[in-house]
Amino acid sequence: MACASDTFADELAELSSAEEFLEYFGIDFSVPVVQVNRLHILQRFHDYLARQEAGRTPDYLAYRHWLARAYADFVASSAQAEKVFAVFQRAEGSSFVPLSSLTD
Repeated sequence: MACASDTFADELAELSSAEEFLEYFGIDFSVPVVQVNRLHILQRFHDYLARQEAGRTPDYLAYRHWLARAYADFVASSAQAEKVFAVFQRAEGSSFVPLSSLTD
């Protein structure tokens, strides 16, 4: 007989979109917010889990908490401000490329 954590892990493995995750965890969401930020929300969710839940058995309430927090980050802010992905992190710094480096 499978244990509860196996069932939870199996159910999570079936989810693929941000909308599916939000629906699974019963989190109300704005479709336009998710449409614009779906990858950012999922990456932030992953980052929160990696930092806070490393080494722990998957727990529905903890996962729900971190997904709700990840979603809320983008309701109150933007992808550019949150800088989840490296492209936004580098954009804040200097990205000067000398012309001489582009020619042989």
